[in-house]
Amino acid sequence: MTLKRQLFIASLLMLLIPWAGLQFVLELDQALRQQALQHLQDQAERLAETAGDLSLGLPRLTPRTPAIYVESLESPLNLDGYGSDWPGYDEELQRQNWQPIEPAEQPTDSADGRSMRWQAATDQSHLYLLIRIRNSQPLFFNPGAPEQSHDQLRLWLTAANGNLDTDRQPESWLIRTPAPGKVHATTQASGQTVSNTNRKPDYRVHGAWQTVSNGWQLELELPKPANGSRLGFAARQPGSSDRVQISTSINPLPVLVARQPDIERQLSPGMSRGQHARLVESAGWVIAQQTTPSRQAPPEFETLSPLQVIERISLNVLQALVQVYQPKPVTLTASTNRLNMDRLPGEGLVRHEDNSTWLMTTKPVFGGRTLILEQSLDQLLTLSGSALGSVIARSMLIIIGLTLVLLGYASWLSWRIAGLQRAVSASTDQDGRITGTVPASRAQDELGQLQNHFAQMANRLHGYNHYLESFSQRLSHELKTPVAVVRSSLENLSHSESDEERAQYIGRATAATERLRKILNGMSEATRLEQSFDHADKEMFDLADVIGQATAAYQALDSHHQFDYAGPESGVNVQGSPELMVQLLDKLVDNARDFTPQDGWIQIALEQTESHICLLVFNQGQALPNNAGTSIFSPFVSVRKGREEGHLGQGLLIVQLIADFHGGRVAASNEVRNKHDGVCFRVFVPAPGPD
Repeated sequence: MTLKRQLFIASLLMLLIPWAGLQFVLELDQALRQQALQHLQDQAERLAETAGDLSLGLPRLTPRTPAIYVESLESPLNLDGYGSDWPGYDEELQRQNWQPIEPAEQPTDSADGRSMRWQAATDQSHLYLLIRIRNSQPLFFNPGAPEQSHDQLRLWLTAANGNLDTDRQPESWLIRTPAPGKVHATTQASGQTVSNTNRKPDYRVHGAWQTVSNGWQLELELPKPANGSRLGFAARQPGSSDRVQISTSINPLPVLVARQPDIERQLSPGMSRGQHARLVESAGWVIAQQTTPSRQAPPEFETLSPLQVIERISLNVLQALVQVYQPKPVTLTASTNRLNMDRLPGEGLVRHEDNSTWLMTTKPVFGGRTLILEQSLDQLLTLSGSALGSVIARSMLIIIGLTLVLLGYASWLSWRIAGLQRAVSASTDQDGRITGTVPASRAQDELGQLQNHFAQMANRLHGYNHYLESFSQRLSHELKTPVAVVRSSLENLSHSESDEERAQYIGRATAATERLRKILNGMSEATRLEQSFDHADKEMFDLADVIGQATAAYQALDSHHQFDYAGPESGVNVQGSPELMVQLLDKLVDNARDFTPQDGWIQIALEQTESHICLLVFNQGQALPNNAGTSIFSPFVSVRKGREEGHLGQGLLIVQLIADFHGGRVAASNEVRNKHDGVCFRVFVPAPGPD
């Protein structure tokens, strides 16, 4: 099975986490709803007692009692007769704010097809009426011929007396106008008979009359009546043959039903955040309504970051999943002024027109009224985007993201491994010889390090192969001269006639033989040095004193180069072998002399820090190549061409071995010191501890 498939199967097992999280959320949602319902019932019981005490003075309304609902306004209306500033106004009469004629004994439409709708509102100082007559072209009042047929509106008002007594004599007004525009009502003078001549204006009742499409419209303002007052009106055309009239209920007049600000103010302190309370008459009219804001308003979409947008989407998905397992809520219109009490559930989940879900409970209130208290489920843990819901949503996002990342990462690893395999295969031929290089990787992970190690190994093997292939030629070249000297000396020795000539040839042969011995001994010197480490003893010695004396000796023995020592004269103690450190310095100086031009500069320096001591040898001259192909401290490796013969690349190997014996390390780099280009070798050995 490939690595990609293994990671894919492992990532699928992570899907168990969101499944288990969803099961937990569903159980938590059910428990929270039960707890919230119990808390809601306790709150509703307390609010019902408060509402019952405050509504004692209000009249009782039965489902058969005619009523006109008065909406609440934030500010006074502009009386222009058009009604555009009324809440929910719709000229086509399609909004629920328009109230039709409700009493069963009164027809909605008149015999000639006319119909009447109205709205009522209050700003707590005045009562506003908006009356609309459809399917009737307006007939205006002619003061010169008052008996001619014309449109007029009769208005009756019975002040409240604590009950719904219908025997009291109502106050009445007449409204008519000779032309569209401002109007005011007239009333009959006290003690006079009703006629068109003995009426007086009442400027408390005024408004505007306007012609609208397919009818006319009247907007009125009058002083706000007391709670429980009765108000009725009728549109008439006196003077016509049939005296057509459409009206509200006349006997009895409709009761004015309005929201009670006093009750609403008293309900608010007993409510929690995210709740909606309504006090409803038995007929379904809402006489008090209060809403408390949620704990946290939803943020604007423009302010969300991309991560928050994804989180909100995940929360919506979580909400949808939770709602699948929730009981089906009952649809309930939250903004209506009248509820259908027959279809109102006692408790449970309800859904508003904005598709929000609420937990509802009801409690009876003294006087036949009902208190409805709702709690927004957005306040509950599983649906509000709070800590746990956010954790579940983010966990799902993280799991999906991790699955995609794992698949992508597996593909990337497969591609890198396949690339490494192709590179390694391309670096060797069929006989196993290193014919190319493996490209280095910039990645810092284990696979990148593995590729870099493969690249280093291939480069070293390639360098070793090249060195071994040329080693025989180099060894033959190094041995050819002394062997030729020995051979020529022996040949000349057989033909020599004098003892002086024979001694000269024997001396030349002896010198060549000694040179051969040194070459062979140099080839085995590293092996003997490693064996000597087993018997070498370490001691504490002053490295600065040893290096200073050795530098002075080098300068005395070599007048063709300039030696310079930079460092302390004493006080640099090192745990090790002074003989081996001198041997290490000899190899570095020999290597520096070999590559330093005539009268060139060689610097020996000693630096000390708290953690290590650094021995530095810099030589002016030829630089190291940028790509040596292998380590210059490896055996039989030489990357620079020196002037001395017999240079087989063993000196730096001995430096590496002695540095390892002292627990140090060796490094080489091209540098510029005192405006001289050259190569700097550094040997780092650990500084001794305080003991």
